[in-house]
Amino acid sequence: QVQLVESGGGLVQAGGSLRLSCAASGRTFSRNAMGWFRQAPGEEREFVAVIYWTGGSGYYADSVKGRFTISRDNAKNTVYLQMNSLKPEDTAVYYCAAGPRVGQTRYYQVSEYDFWGQGTQVTVSS
Repeated sequence: QVQLVESGGGLVQAGGSLRLSCAASGRTFSRNAMGWFRQAPGEEREFVAVIYWTGGSGYYADSVKGRFTISRDNAKNTVYLQMNSLKPEDTAVYYCAAGPRVGQTRYYQVSEYDFWGQGTQVTVSS
């Protein structure tokens, strides 16, 4: 089992930055792929970024590529999402997700992840 708690959301002006954190509990954290998804009102939950347990640069949705950076610290059981050059369309509830068997061709699918946080609100004003 992995339990996830997000933090770092808030209100920011367009062009600003935020860093989201996701603290995980559970002995198997380091073996999980960690992802960030977001959901705007009336919309489906959508993939933002993922990083595998081996680290590396991660994978990103086209809408955030070049602006967002995902990273993880296995020693702290924490994954981060650095969000720069924020736009009003980035406004959503952001969710952290974990999965031990996330396929490298299916990482964008909600169904690939077994554990989810409660979400943190990000609001970008124009």
